[in-house]
Order: sequence, then C-alpha cells, then structure tokens
Amino acid sequence: MIIQLIRSEPISKHRLAELAKNTFGDMIKAVVDVERELMAVDMELHADGEMYLIENGSEQANLWGINLHPGQSDEHFVEFDSLINMRPFQGNRSRGVEDKDTQEQIIKLVNTLVTND
Repeated sequence: MIIQLIRSEPISKHRLAELAKNTFGDMIKAVVDVERELMAVDMELHADGEMYLIENGSEQANLWGINLHPGQSDEHFVEFDSLINMRPFQGNRSRGVEDKDTQEQIIKLVNTLVTND
C-alpha cells in the first residue's frame, strides 16, 4: 500500500475499487486538503494520510478524513467518518464533518478528483 496523491490528474472509481480490494474490500480511505484542493488515497489509517499531506505542505486544519465507496451511488460514495476529524478547537466534535459548507466543499473536490470511468 503506497499513499497516492491525487490533484491535477483525476483517479477513476474503477482504479479506486482496485486499490480497495487490497485493503478494506469495497471501501478506501482518503484525506482531502480543502485549501490546496488535493487528496491522498490508499492508507491503512487516515492519520497516515494526514501525516503524508502535512509532510508535503498541507496544514492540519485544512485536512478531513473520508471513506470512499467506489461501488456506491453518488449519495453513498463519500462517507464522513474519521478520527482525524475530531477537533473541538475547530468546532467539530465528532468523527464526521459537522459543517455543511465543509461537507459540500469536500464533495465538490472529490467529484473533481474522481471520475466515473
């Protein structure tokens, strides 16, 4: 498993499904940087993706952990559930993403970085 950085060249749902088979079967973990508009995929723990992105110039406050379900329809494709999302200092007290604007920003970014091919 090698963390992959997705930014200017999108990744397909088909490729995500292939990567998911090596770890969680039908789901793959990802961390998005909403400020830099990029995403790291294919890690065992969201914290691994978070560390990878921080080491490559991201700020922790801009990072959100999500799960992607390549075999699911649009409304079930992105799941907001990660321990790295628990940050009371930003007003997020759960593993989800509580702010609706941030959720929309994440979904828009994912839709840009992931193709349906």
